[in-house]
Amino acid sequence: MGADMKSLRSRIKSVDSTLHLTKAMGLVASSKIRRATINMNQGREYAAAVNDVIGALIDSPECAKCPYLTDHTSQENELRTHLIVIAGDRGLAGGYNANVFRLARQHLGEGVSVSPIGKRACDRFGAGAASAEKYTLTQANELAARLCDGFAAGEYDRVGIIWTKYISMMTQEATLTWLLPLRREEIMRTEGKMRAGMIFEPDELTILNLAVREFVAGRIAAAVRESFASEVAARRCAMDSAGKNAQQMIDELQLEYNRARQGAITQELTEIVAGANA
Repeated sequence: MGADMKSLRSRIKSVDSTLHLTKAMGLVASSKIRRATINMNQGREYAAAVNDVIGALIDSPECAKCPYLTDHTSQENELRTHLIVIAGDRGLAGGYNANVFRLARQHLGEGVSVSPIGKRACDRFGAGAASAEKYTLTQANELAARLCDGFAAGEYDRVGIIWTKYISMMTQEATLTWLLPLRREEIMRTEGKMRAGMIFEPDELTILNLAVREFVAGRIAAAVRESFASEVAARRCAMDSAGKNAQQMIDELQLEYNRARQGAITQELTEIVAGANA
């Protein structure tokens, strides 16, 4: 009985330590949610603004010769694909990282290269941007320039990004978005009055070739920010769930310990009474 009580005390202490850890991580995630959400919304606004410009440009007949509009998806040879994979910097975020890697596995294969962002993605695929939380627009511009140059030079037939879409605090969805070649149906169209009021100097094709880099960089930066917001939200929910489970386990172990202690006391009293009557 004494050994059982000692074991129960040890288990209660261990689970209690886990409970304190989950609470601390949950508080850290909570403190980051507001800033991450603000950054995510700013990234969405910037990407939408660049989409408006690109949408106006690709509708122009002068831009038909733009190399970034060349679509190789109908060719018989296997497509040379480059994927940007955005994962988290840490674990303990529920299925956040697992969902990203599951989606990535569906598209990896011969002729596929990867640019990872986030520590977990770098651990899986090699060198890249080590931190998603601290990813900067400068890094996005550098990656966008390299990928755009590679696509224009024929190194890649398509460029995509695997990221996590923030739907709500409870729901985040791993998503694949194709960045290049530019597709009219995937870019937000500007309204006619906006298109009519735009004047491009020196000409639409020149501006489009320059704006594509800003477009790709903006989409990368926005995806990283939204993915980080999703990671923080997923970790907050995971820690809340883990905390509730740990507390429930402590309650059950405490009840079992109290029963064992009561049984030990009852046994001692029985022995005392039996000794007194002897």
